[in-house]
Amino acid sequence: MYNLITIGDPVIDTHIQIDNSSGNLEELKGTKHLCFEYGAKIPIIDSFQALGGNAANVAVGTQKLGMKTALVSTVGNDSTGKVAFDELKKYGVDTTYVSTDPKAKTRYSVILNYKADRTILSYSDKKNYEWPEPFPETEWIYYTGLSEGYEKLQSKLVSYLKKHPSVRLALNPGSFMLKHNVDDIKEMIERTDVLIVNVQEAERLLGTTIKKEKNVEALIHELVGMGVKEVAITDGGNGAWAGDANEAWHLDAYPVHVVAKTGAGDAFSAGYLAARQYGHDLQHALEWGIANSCSVVSEHGPHKGLLDKKEVMAVIQKFPTHQPQEL
Repeated sequence: MYNLITIGDPVIDTHIQIDNSSGNLEELKGTKHLCFEYGAKIPIIDSFQALGGNAANVAVGTQKLGMKTALVSTVGNDSTGKVAFDELKKYGVDTTYVSTDPKAKTRYSVILNYKADRTILSYSDKKNYEWPEPFPETEWIYYTGLSEGYEKLQSKLVSYLKKHPSVRLALNPGSFMLKHNVDDIKEMIERTDVLIVNVQEAERLLGTTIKKEKNVEALIHELVGMGVKEVAITDGGNGAWAGDANEAWHLDAYPVHVVAKTGAGDAFSAGYLAARQYGHDLQHALEWGIANSCSVVSEHGPHKGLLDKKEVMAVIQKFPTHQPQEL
């Protein structure tokens, strides 16, 4: 039996580190925009490729934290798909249930890293996703970003969860679903044990804003009201919140030097879910998530800074004054 099966697209990311003097940040309508001279040749100081994608990153992160993991997804019959297979195997993730669609391209992206933040140019192709029959035994399923064509697979997932109520579902809606099919996400929410989103994703699901609701705790209560048993909401340098129908907690991000933010949310998810799998309560799960994410942002790429259980505890102990606060 697996501890966790993640469902979502693996992605091959090309990371590009742009020299801080080569770009410019301009604010337009309340948001920052990364600007370059049109038609110019822009110097970079580094580049590399790495496995990415929410499902793959969480599978790798939880595997390092001692959980037995597998990935369910579909890739294209291309060199990018082969790289994804090889990378997953390298990190110990079981790829038995990753199928190949010969008519599709494997998902990829170009990540522009500039001044410790990133802008992502993302490509995805419609896929013919396959549901494994029989579906392997697992304690948890983590359902996250898929491309166009995911509907059939989601229908199979819903049917599976109805027949296997002891399997716990963690949901992290993907960007395609949030943009095109919020109603499909809401269908999953009432079956969700743990919903993990950032503030902007929570706003999108609820059709509101943090400004209108006044605080993140209000977002948690509204999401629980939709049927979710437990909610974790991240907000970058402001840390993360977690709550259910009875309690809510907040933990600030640890004061670390931020090198790159790619993979921070997935590292949080991996740490949080591993803590819950090992029987820890909400506030300790927040500590595991924050420790893992703060370690990842201290390195380039989504995997180099991932922690094992002993390293998670060492990071938490390094910041004794940072304790979860009950709201």
